[in-house]
Amino acid sequence: MKSLLATLALATTLALSAVPALAHGDDAPAAKGAKVTLVYQHELPNVPGKSLKGVLVEYEPGGFNPSHTHARSAVIYATVLEGEVTSQVNGGEIRTFKAGENFTELPGDFHNISANGSQTKPAKLLAVFVVDTNDTELTTPAKSR
Repeated sequence: MKSLLATLALATTLALSAVPALAHGDDAPAAKGAKVTLVYQHELPNVPGKSLKGVLVEYEPGGFNPSHTHARSAVIYATVLEGEVTSQVNGGEIRTFKAGENFTELPGDFHNISANGSQTKPAKLLAVFVVDTNDTELTTPAKSR
């Protein structure tokens, strides 16, 4: 498991420094002050049908994404790169992660809260997805209740 996490960390570092950003999810309803960009994607050669996809989430002060789910095949390893990110998954504890801290989301998880933890400073989050290669919609906003 440690070698997988080390590989993911290396892949995300390389992705941020060497791969041009691609627009992704700019039309997410009800998002405020959040920019989501697909920065990396690579099929896993030893796991047919699976890919790594790196997504950079940049929050303006007070920014957030609406409640959402991810592709049903997705396992997500997220690392805060800058600032603080507040997160709540499956109605659990609301946590604020600082730069260098990380969390994992599993298939079927519901992301209740995904927001900048600060009203005055920006924040950045890198989410690395291990996902079915043919999954093109990585995030689906929750339906209004």
